[in-house]
Amino acid sequence: MSSPFLPYLVQYYPEIKREHPGEGRRRWRLRVAQQFWQQIRQGHSPPSTTVHLEATENADFVSDGDPLDGISTRRPELGLIVRTDFSDEGAWASFCSRLAEGESDYAAETTSEDIEDGQQSMESTPIPASIDIDSCDDSDDEREPPSIFYIINPSAPHERALLENISNFTALRLLNDVDVRPAPSPPQGTKHVRTPNKLVDLNKWQEIYVGKSIWVYDSKSNVDQCVRLVSQSGDMYGTATGDSWRARVSHICELQVSLFTGQIKIDFGGLDRWDFTERQRNMVEAEQV
Repeated sequence: MSSPFLPYLVQYYPEIKREHPGEGRRRWRLRVAQQFWQQIRQGHSPPSTTVHLEATENADFVSDGDPLDGISTRRPELGLIVRTDFSDEGAWASFCSRLAEGESDYAAETTSEDIEDGQQSMESTPIPASIDIDSCDDSDDEREPPSIFYIINPSAPHERALLENISNFTALRLLNDVDVRPAPSPPQGTKHVRTPNKLVDLNKWQEIYVGKSIWVYDSKSNVDQCVRLVSQSGDMYGTATGDSWRARVSHICELQVSLFTGQIKIDFGGLDRWDFTERQRNMVEAEQV
């Protein structure tokens, strides 16, 4: 199915790219998304012109670089862990140690092919990023199979300030690419949401994000040793793009691989068990940009 966002990218992206040089693909796509939502709020429908995805594979809005591609799209790992709290180095070190144990244990139970099968099509050549990254340790030893997670943990104060206490919505905007799709249909007998929001349903459209899975280490992680798994779309009506739930570090390696290979899909059996506080935070921010 062709994305309703594609005609807008075709029409507006080149001009926006010229007007805002140096920003990069993600920011340019977000500016096009602003145009899309502005017209939707004014009651306009997306153009009826069909633009097939295959015809845009080499378009600039797909192939252009982005300042953060080097720590996201072009990394060979399956998922990204983003540290957003820097107040407790001891807790962070403990988390990293448990993560390393989890990756080692998972590697011992599986073969390299199990993890690498889905990676062959991924680009692995790094490009300069605007955030310098520290891993959990300074070891240069290569692990087999490849690490499941890439850890975004900047050391410079001004770079940490960019990530400190960010919302799921902000993390998606930084590290994934924006897109739009039809919002899920409400179950029979269910009314549309009372307050339209582009992360849930705005005139039957929903903003979504495409890219690697994002797991957020926040202030609560210092205590519970869990991270927030961020949803790239709201797949059940009433849930929202950017929803999250907390997963313990000892479980996230298997979860990430299973999500990547499509072995599991987290839907809580049709129940809405996502973090409501984080959802509200995302939805408020979405109305402000």
